[in-house]
Amino acid sequence: MKILVIDDHPLIQEALQHVLAALDPTLEFMQAQDASEAHAALSHEPDADLILLDLALPGCDGFELLSELRHDWPGMPVLVLSATHDRETVEHALDLGAMGFIPKTANTRVLLEALQLVLAGGVYVPTESAQSSVRSRSAVTRPEQLGLTLRQADVLKLLVQGKPNKLICRDLRLSEGTVKVHVSAILRALNVRNRTQVVIELARRGVRLESPAARLR
Repeated sequence: MKILVIDDHPLIQEALQHVLAALDPTLEFMQAQDASEAHAALSHEPDADLILLDLALPGCDGFELLSELRHDWPGMPVLVLSATHDRETVEHALDLGAMGFIPKTANTRVLLEALQLVLAGGVYVPTESAQSSVRSRSAVTRPEQLGLTLRQADVLKLLVQGKPNKLICRDLRLSEGTVKVHVSAILRALNVRNRTQVVIELARRGVRLESPAARLR
């Protein structure tokens, strides 16, 4: 397993390296301190399993970097790790395609459980209580339990990855009109109004979805 940590604080990098060793003893820990180092690392190691991103980086806007990462490496999940975790910041990160958001105040257990959830295909967002957090991490919901068809579940998976309709059309070989119909059905099924709310609702319910490719193997 390879994880890239993008953070300009050496102490944070050292602490994360120690924590992540508990996730996988064979873990390959990659480091970057800014946007240019992050792009260089991923160009050299394009098969990383996960990116941990601090939004407060020197010389760049963390949200812009998040958007670039999701565009250039759409299949690679990004988990934001930030000292700023107000609702607006969390929702903006999710809207740009982050698969989770961890406050830097979170303890080691929360960090590891969030990483495991995201690596398993889930979405992690900060919760208001430990009880609801445990519930969202432990539950597993199948597409049919959400009232979705398997094709709609395929669209949902790509939508959660932050892909726009045009890329979903390309990946699933569907017309844009068909994708819009599926997205509308997903919003109705989850009783939400937009894509960011979809991500938050999936995290609340503890939904983990297989990728379309994994389901077809």
